[in-house]
Amino acid sequence: MKVLVILLGLFVLVAGCLEGGEKMGLKISSVFGENEFIPSKYACEGADISPPLKLGGLSDEAVTIGIIVDDPDAPVGTFTHWVAWNIPPTSEIPEDIPKEKVVETPIKMVQGRNDFGRIGYNGPCPPRGHGVHHYHFKVYVIDTTLNLKPGATKKDLERAMKGHIIQFGELVGLYERR
Repeated sequence: MKVLVILLGLFVLVAGCLEGGEKMGLKISSVFGENEFIPSKYACEGADISPPLKLGGLSDEAVTIGIIVDDPDAPVGTFTHWVAWNIPPTSEIPEDIPKEKVVETPIKMVQGRNDFGRIGYNGPCPPRGHGVHHYHFKVYVIDTTLNLKPGATKKDLERAMKGHIIQFGELVGLYERR
């Protein structure tokens, strides 16, 4: 019985290490910190450009990187702001990624359709007076190049990544429109 309890405890510990954040060794940082406000430059009230993302502790086994940015506080349910994949392994994704399906510079990537119905990044733009929203910048390290057409959705990307994620990191930023 003791062996079973120990094995169960180890399973729970290992499973916990495979779920999100820094538990899989990928650290994400930007011009805002964890649970800090996102500068308006990166929101609809500013230039509405993608913020830079710095990646720390990237696995040597990385083949590509995927990004999903979403807002679970949206009145209509979780709202997707950015879907991107097949990004070469790098320690930094620069700001102001062009809003194109296939990006060649400043870094290569393929982008999908967000919930605004547009390609690329569209920043925080919660309804005025709706309070503080939490924007989850999720970065996935993938062991393959994904065979996914430009313009795909978040669900398409999640399906394509299944079984190929070797690291994960998340940075949560805040934004409010008054």
